[in-house]
Amino acid sequence: MVNLSYEPLYVTYLVYFNRDRDYFECHEVLEELWLKLDRDPVYKGLLQIAVGLFHFRNGNYRGGHMMLDSAVHRLEHAPPQALGINMLKLVDEARVCARQLAEFVAAVKEDLQHRPPVYRDLTIEIVEPALRQAVENASPLIPANIPQQRSPQRGEKHKQRQQALEASIRRRLGADDSCIASPETKDAT
Repeated sequence: MVNLSYEPLYVTYLVYFNRDRDYFECHEVLEELWLKLDRDPVYKGLLQIAVGLFHFRNGNYRGGHMMLDSAVHRLEHAPPQALGINMLKLVDEARVCARQLAEFVAAVKEDLQHRPPVYRDLTIEIVEPALRQAVENASPLIPANIPQQRSPQRGEKHKQRQQALEASIRRRLGADDSCIASPETKDAT
């Protein structure tokens, strides 16, 4: 895996995660990076933690459990300090949340009277000083989403990011096409 811990989308994800607790927007920005990096499983796991917390906070306990559990399985083999963060701590905290949600979901299936687990935000501990500085520098430049998305609806920001991503892909494909000579061109030389 290529370490792109200073990738602007990753920095933005960390700002939304730790500063705003805006897990929907975390998902939006990190999904773009995940696609850009050929679906890197570590970024997928980080994305799933945000989605799991989004569901948990909104009372979708089964969805929260499924996302957090999947994230734990993706990230538990990553180095303890990966991408400039304390991955071990984050995975351990996500595992605790997933376990609490699993117990609640199982109790509901059995018609047992069980109180839902108390929701709490997680914080990603940034251990790499240069990444911490990049997040601090970016934070004032990234406006908070007020009000936050509380339901899974794609907004104007997503549309703009998607258009920029598609334009980037078209530019890249256009550059690749111009570098490859067609068979007719090769024969003519």
